[in-house]
Amino acid sequence: MAELRLERVSKTYADFVFRDVSLVFPHRSLTVLLGPSGSGKSTLLRLLSGLETPDAGRVLLDGRDVTRESAERRGVGLVFQDGALFPHLDVTENVAFGLRVHGVPRAEREARVADALALVGLADLARRKVDRLSGGERQRVALARALAPRPAVLLFDEPLASLDRQLREELRAAIRRLHDELGLTSVLVTHDRDEALALADQLVVIRDGAVVEEGAPREVFARPRDAFTARLLGVGSVVDGQLVRADAVRIVEDGAGAWTVISARFAGFHDEVTLRRASDGARVDARLPAGSAPRVGARVRVAW
Repeated sequence: MAELRLERVSKTYADFVFRDVSLVFPHRSLTVLLGPSGSGKSTLLRLLSGLETPDAGRVLLDGRDVTRESAERRGVGLVFQDGALFPHLDVTENVAFGLRVHGVPRAEREARVADALALVGLADLARRKVDRLSGGERQRVALARALAPRPAVLLFDEPLASLDRQLREELRAAIRRLHDELGLTSVLVTHDRDEALALADQLVVIRDGAVVEEGAPREVFARPRDAFTARLLGVGSVVDGQLVRADAVRIVEDGAGAWTVISARFAGFHDEVTLRRASDGARVDARLPAGSAPRVGARVRVAW
């Protein structure tokens, strides 16, 4: 079993406060922390890992208080955005590094490295220098290195952010497969809504150092509690207490209209438009047929 738990955890920095957060990360679940840059996602992950110590509250692992324990003593695996690999070592040496530091015997070390590389599909690149690998291959090496100690908990800090779209989708599928096959408890940080919805068993939305919403991704997507979450998930906006889905908005240009187009962009099969109401500053997002967006600054009438 590997359940992680935060109990009323707070952390204060010079310009940021992570305040009074309580969360449960259930055994064998994949929880995604979603929020904009600077919201506190990575801070939360560092508190879970032991890289940071909270000012107040507790971090529990299977009921054991690990608040003051280091990352090494907690036995969690960490995968960072840049991989944090050693460029002068080959793939095998990078994956084996932590095992060697912790005195794992050579035969067991070699077996664990071979198993980890096979899991991530890199067995045939075991002796290649990491500076000769693609970005996706380097992230797979980082994943293998995190898996080699056989942790029960795996933490990911924006692991796909630096990859192109195709590589992101391939590695996203690999992360989900490994999580399921190995029965891990995983926590992944991202600011990408598609990534969050595709991966999460539990979705946690974070804003300004606080949890604003948590639950199954389908439930959060279908019924966001506020305009921030609705906009973050790209499902629409909350206007006058009502969820307005972006694809349900209809616009007619009218010089006397109550709404103004404040942004409009081409997004492939559709145009994404944001409107603001002059009377109270309310905003609504619209998803219109490609090529139909009015110009920025145009006055419009809106219905949904």
